[in-house]
Parts: sequence; C-alpha cells; structure tokens
Amino acid sequence: MTQKSLIQRFGLYLLLTVIAVAMLFPLLWLLSTAFKSPTEDVFTTWFPTQPTWGNFRVVWQTYPFGRYLGNSTLIAVLTVVLNLLFCSLAAYPLARLDFWGRDSIFAAVIATIMIPFQIVMIPLYILTVQLGLRNTYLGVIFPSLASAFGIFLLRQAFQGVPKELEEAARIDGCSELGIWWHIMIPSIRPALVTLAIFVFIGSWSDFLWPLIVLDRPEYYTLPLGVAKLASALDLDWRLIAAGSIISIVPVVLLFVFLQRYIIPTETGSGVKG
Repeated sequence: MTQKSLIQRFGLYLLLTVIAVAMLFPLLWLLSTAFKSPTEDVFTTWFPTQPTWGNFRVVWQTYPFGRYLGNSTLIAVLTVVLNLLFCSLAAYPLARLDFWGRDSIFAAVIATIMIPFQIVMIPLYILTVQLGLRNTYLGVIFPSLASAFGIFLLRQAFQGVPKELEEAARIDGCSELGIWWHIMIPSIRPALVTLAIFVFIGSWSDFLWPLIVLDRPEYYTLPLGVAKLASALDLDWRLIAAGSIISIVPVVLLFVFLQRYIIPTETGSGVKG
C-alpha cells in the first residue's frame, strides 16, 4: 500500500471518527449527566467525579416509571405485530397478484407518505373519540396499524422472491393465504425485521399522539413520563437525564439483538435452474 493511499485512508477514518463523535456527543452527555451527584455542576464538568445510581433511584421512586415502561413496551410490541400483519397483507397482492388498478392503488398508497401527520391529526382524533378509543392502548396504536412506508418496503421485498417458489406451492395445492404465510413471509425476514425496528422506534419515541389521546397517567408512555418528570422537578437535568436513559435502553437493546437479522437472505438458493 502506497503512502498516498495510507494518507487517504487515515483521512477517511479521521473524518468518520469526527462525525461519529459529533453524533454520539448528546448521548454521551446525557449518560454522563445521569450519573452525576447533586454536588456536581452538569455544565462545567464532563465526567462525573462521584458517579452515583441515586438519580435513577429517585426517578424510579418518584414517578411510576415501571408502569410507563410497561405501557410503552405493550404499545410498541402490539404496534409492531399489527403493523407487520396489515402491511404484509396489503403488500402481497400489490406485489404478486395481477388485478385491475393495482398500480394505481399502489401509487395512491405511496402518495400518502407526502401528507404530514398534522393534517390528518384532527380528523384522526375525532374518529378515535367516536370509536371510544380515547385513553386506551388501542387508541395509541390506532394510527400505526399500517403505514405506506411499510407497504412499500414489503412490496419491494415480495417482488424479490422467485416465482418458482410460488408456482411450486400452487402445484401442491396451497392457497393464496397459505403462500403468503408459508412461502412469502419466511422469504422476506430481513425486510420484516427492518420494518419492525423502524416501527418499534417510532412507536417507542412517539410523543405527540399519546399526548393528544391520553390524559390518564396510568396509560402514559415513557416519553410522556419523561416530559412530566421535566415539568415537575424544575429542570433538574440529572433526574431528567436518568429518566431519558431509562427510555433509551430498550431501543438500544432491541437493535443490538436484531441487527444480525438485517441481512439479505439467499431465497433463490433453493431454486435450481
């Protein structure tokens, strides 16, 4: 390797390191602040000189963060399951079945991506109230039962499955629903995992819609709990940082455990030419 290429590689690594540090800086500051003792200034000291778990203990005992954590987990898991179900059911016929108006329907679905949530927020809230879903878990999940992005992502994944697998299943007498469940769903596992991560993060961090549809504290999610914590403790950044770290940890763990599944599978390896 020449000296010029070494310098170029070093420069590239240096640039990537600077970008990574810049992106991680808010998280590192949040983590450092969460472990600082009450005697330390959160703005003048970078590393905590006397690290303590007391901030997490105070947060957990002051507000029912266990309940908030359970609410967020239940809502996020149900949102992921229902979103994957409805998006895959909608994407399969748009990708594999031939019927009149299919492309027009798909174009209309994709066009909804350009509509901001704030435009549909009021009619969606009215519909939620009319259905009796206010202050319920299903009311929080309701807007995320399906998404245009999810339908688009899974449609593209379905189109990559070899037709030979589908034809072989039909020869064996498998129904369309059976093909969708036994052939298509296992074949697009990386796309499903990718969509699940996006949906989970979006549901877990959603603040606006739960704030609108919930006013009973027993149904609060973690973002609402952290906001309530911030308003009640006169901006004590140590406790706010501790509550924020509690809300971030599950998302990080989810990505760590699922990232190995975000790998394209060789679906066509079982098809011989």
